[in-house]
Amino acid sequence: MSLVNLPGLKQMIVEISDLHRLPESAVRDALREALLKGYERYRRAQQMEKKQMYAEDYFDNFEVELDTDEEGFRILSTKIIVDEIENTDHHIALKEVQEVTSEAQIGDSVVLDVTPDQKEFGRMAAIQTKQVLLQKLRDQQRKMIQEEFQELEGTVLQARVLRFERQSVVMAVSSGYGKPEVEAELPKREQLPNDNYRSGATFKVWLKKVRDGVHRGPQLIVSRAAAGLVVDLFATEVPEIEDEVVRIVAVAREANPPSRHVGPRTKIAVDTLERDVDPVGACIGARGSRIQAVVNELRGEKIDAIRWSPDPATYIANALSPAMVDQVLLVDTEERQALVLVPENQLSLAIGKEGQNVRLAARLTGWKIDIKDTARYQSEQGNLPPVAATPATDEEGTEEKFSESATPLTEEE
Repeated sequence: MSLVNLPGLKQMIVEISDLHRLPESAVRDALREALLKGYERYRRAQQMEKKQMYAEDYFDNFEVELDTDEEGFRILSTKIIVDEIENTDHHIALKEVQEVTSEAQIGDSVVLDVTPDQKEFGRMAAIQTKQVLLQKLRDQQRKMIQEEFQELEGTVLQARVLRFERQSVVMAVSSGYGKPEVEAELPKREQLPNDNYRSGATFKVWLKKVRDGVHRGPQLIVSRAAAGLVVDLFATEVPEIEDEVVRIVAVAREANPPSRHVGPRTKIAVDTLERDVDPVGACIGARGSRIQAVVNELRGEKIDAIRWSPDPATYIANALSPAMVDQVLLVDTEERQALVLVPENQLSLAIGKEGQNVRLAARLTGWKIDIKDTARYQSEQGNLPPVAATPATDEEGTEEKFSESATPLTEEE
């Protein structure tokens, strides 16, 4: 059988495998596809001189066989046995096959070596194949990344800063111990203002999305601002959450506040069915050790752990922590509007700097919250019942809920 020589083929496959961090089998597949494409281009170039064209699927019955021992390759064609030949690339005469095996019948298929002459084809194949091979290797790499990380979407990975591209940080992540690192993009909107993304620094990141199809740049999108990252950090630090004794009901996070004068802040609502367990205390830990570990990972972000309650008034009062609340009036249950009365000295604390505290409480509970000074409200109302109030914030709270296992069902962008 004829062979087109490729000196150093075996070593080339090993080097490409190491360079692109691909299995050798994937490199061989990519090389076969590239060589076949080179053969197609060679044949099409010949046919153009004769002013004839091939159909798009004309070469579907051709394949490339790599021979790493002999360091070369062959072109093979699967041909159908016919009585009268219409196309020599797809058909072979019954008489011709019966000279080799008398058992051949019309309709059977045979595989034949159709490798062109080395001098005629070798140099052109090498030129035509190089560009296609690089593209096929990129495709193989993207496919491998997609398959490897698809199931890890919505989980936390350890990441290392590699470089900076525009406003994004390019990081190295791995799907597990001993697995090769791949590049991931941390966009500007997913970064934390207190993070120092110096080269080589390590962070825990939330795998937000695995891109499909062809995209320039890294295929993985990771986040430091996702609410899911907070959930995972608490699940790691608090054994009661891991054991499902304590569950995370909702999270509201403002990782990138609208003003630079306001720092990142998160409110997390927890609950338990065990009477002897304090879910908030479990999350805080002895002398605040557990919640401090989460705060340290998030570079000083403020975190309020509050007790969830099935009673909306109690839940809203808890959500406004650390402010002390006098009374919560459910003004309109259908529209989920509430009026919260607080002492004058708690008013600014309940609202928070630039409205952050009440904004997060609204998102956490899903209620529109209006806050008023208790004394002033009672003075205005006298003995009259409270009237419907307009929310003090334009933010319509959207609740971020999590399942029993603390895996987010929905996440605020």
